[in-house]
Amino acid sequence: MTEIYFDNSATTKMSDGAKRKMTEVIDSHFGNPSSLHARGVDAEHIKEESRKIILASLGVQRGVRGELVFTSGGTEANNIAIFGVVNSKTRAGNEKIMVTAGEHSSVEESVGALEKRGYTVLRVPTENGKLDIDFIKENGKDVILASFMHVNNETGALYNLKEAFDLIKTLSPRCVTHADCVQSYMKVKFTKKSLNADLISISAHKVNGAKGVGALYISPDVIKTKRLVPIVYGGGQEENFRSGTENVYGIAAFGEAVKEHVSNMEREIPKMDALRSYIIEKLDGMEIRPNLPEKHAPHILNITLPGIRSETMLHFLSARGVYVSSGSACSSHSNKLSSALKAFGLTDSEADSSIRVSLCPENTKEEADVFISALAEGIKSLQRK
Repeated sequence: MTEIYFDNSATTKMSDGAKRKMTEVIDSHFGNPSSLHARGVDAEHIKEESRKIILASLGVQRGVRGELVFTSGGTEANNIAIFGVVNSKTRAGNEKIMVTAGEHSSVEESVGALEKRGYTVLRVPTENGKLDIDFIKENGKDVILASFMHVNNETGALYNLKEAFDLIKTLSPRCVTHADCVQSYMKVKFTKKSLNADLISISAHKVNGAKGVGALYISPDVIKTKRLVPIVYGGGQEENFRSGTENVYGIAAFGEAVKEHVSNMEREIPKMDALRSYIIEKLDGMEIRPNLPEKHAPHILNITLPGIRSETMLHFLSARGVYVSSGSACSSHSNKLSSALKAFGLTDSEADSSIRVSLCPENTKEEADVFISALAEGIKSLQRK
């Protein structure tokens, strides 16, 4: 049975180049980068080469110390950003934190914990995949942290973060802005300047690197003004922002994967967007509604099924070797309905009957045709009478 993998927002397959780089480092560069002998210096060099590649991909050609911190993944990067900013400030009692409605669980659960500590958390409406700028205008004062996802991981909505962050910084000049770019990195062209983001989270396994590696970009201004403090303490690695021996193997693979994407983005992005459009075209006439945001990432498409629970359809497709998702893989074992889909404007019933297709540059029209055929078969077999 031929397998068709349309769940690339959950994770991507490691590229051959990233695997070769990781194997090379495992075999020949296994030292601890904190060690002062030759093996340690060698490992440190490997790590710093990847740091330069990733910084350059964010539009930073000559980074300062601490400007890119390696983490265990996007979740830890988001946690460092959120708790690191909040914990850096003396509590005054009027602090606000602003996020989008329908954030990834690593952000929503973090700000939920801060709500229990007495912080005010404002959630910007995102109906039809668009940030409510009027809400930001009305509520943007006294905001100490704005943490917005760049691309919604379930709907594929692409948010105009620069407009939002420019406005927030006008209303709250000392606000730290954080962009969760886990789903947009290497899928959408951006730089740290184009987002006006002080902090940026990215993840290796979403861009054909290894699982268990991520990074947090930290602007020099935040470093200089000490508006971010560590949440993990220990040996002071990563300029004391994230202690713990670094995953040099994974970091090396991360850098290699990013280098490959940077070279191929001009080809990859239009190809994914064209395949997304092809699927939407093929769905026309079927009893399926694509949930189309005003602006979208090229690789994510969310669709609502006619009276069929998403989990039921997932199992049906999986049995035929077609792999899609009902939303974020990080929360797939939860019984809660998707907050992102409800914020988009779907009813509870619609949210419970929606699936996510997420593409990679290697996916083809032939695979899309097989998916559409299996989907049509599933609707005919499973639709509630």
